[in-house]
Amino acid sequence: MSTRTPDPRRALPGSPAAARALLGRAKNTLRRDLPFPWSPPTWPTSVPAPRDRPALGAAYETDWARRYPVRLVRAVLLDNVLRPAVHLLAAPEVRGGELLALLDPPVVFVANHASHLDTPVLLSLLPPRLRHHTVVAAAADHFFDRRWKAHLWAGLLSAVPVERHRVNRRSAEVALGLIEDGWNLLIYPEGGRTPDGWPQPHRGGAAYLAVRSGRPVVPLHLRGTDRMLPRGADRLRRGRVTVTVGQPLHPEPGEDARALAARIERAVARLAAESRSDWWAARRLPEPERTELVAGPEAAPWRRAWARPPDPAAPRPPRTEDELPWLRDRRAPWRRRGAAP
Repeated sequence: MSTRTPDPRRALPGSPAAARALLGRAKNTLRRDLPFPWSPPTWPTSVPAPRDRPALGAAYETDWARRYPVRLVRAVLLDNVLRPAVHLLAAPEVRGGELLALLDPPVVFVANHASHLDTPVLLSLLPPRLRHHTVVAAAADHFFDRRWKAHLWAGLLSAVPVERHRVNRRSAEVALGLIEDGWNLLIYPEGGRTPDGWPQPHRGGAAYLAVRSGRPVVPLHLRGTDRMLPRGADRLRRGRVTVTVGQPLHPEPGEDARALAARIERAVARLAAESRSDWWAARRLPEPERTELVAGPEAAPWRRAWARPPDPAAPRPPRTEDELPWLRDRRAPWRRRGAAP
């Protein structure tokens, strides 16, 4: 005769656990017998039930992109594929690059946004200790609207979705948590690419994160990426890019996000003026002239596009006869006689 050991998980008759189990079974039976509004709906057996798909947009989870295997693959691609391609196509020139070696991470990188090439160029120029521990704030409605795009950008560039048209508490909390965990954040305060080549007004997201986390903001300025791949273009061409690095901006005691955002915008404007001249000339330039030089004239879109400075990488067409010897040789006889010494 075998002796069975009683299961301690089974409730004894008359115990409170048995009463709770009996009450639960009665509740489930009652819910099944009630009509739809008081009971969960049923799925028809003739139609296959859809699978639960992960959310997209600002609710997309990117934790998987920061695990070690994915980080290792991303580091190999950034160092051996993306970085050589950027240096081959853009030949970037870095001004103030020695400041990057002195940074104490984590920091918040802010930069102007003129092209989809901005992020690859900046990531390729960061030192390895910063490059492999930086996340990119990307527009949730553009880069995370489809599943393959969300997987691609989260895995390749370590992008995290942020809302750019309205305040989203979840996006801010995710970005703030990453900074507190030691990740650098690359964000574009303009909220999108410039439509006419001139910078747009800054928003306060980067300043808010810096004030909440207490970490410094490093201003950056890119010049030339909009000539290589402007907004709306479907073809990439070679060019020359200049990246200017500014001094870190630390949140001051009692400074709110609005005041810090204004400081960040002025710092990026100084870097834009510096990229067109030099450090000394950019700081001697009066504030109104610097604002017009950086933000462009207040005029119609065609006038603003026409007022853009020339492309530094484009060759200047010859305009003098010394640069056009064939024009000097083909001048009319009377013109050559008049020009003789």
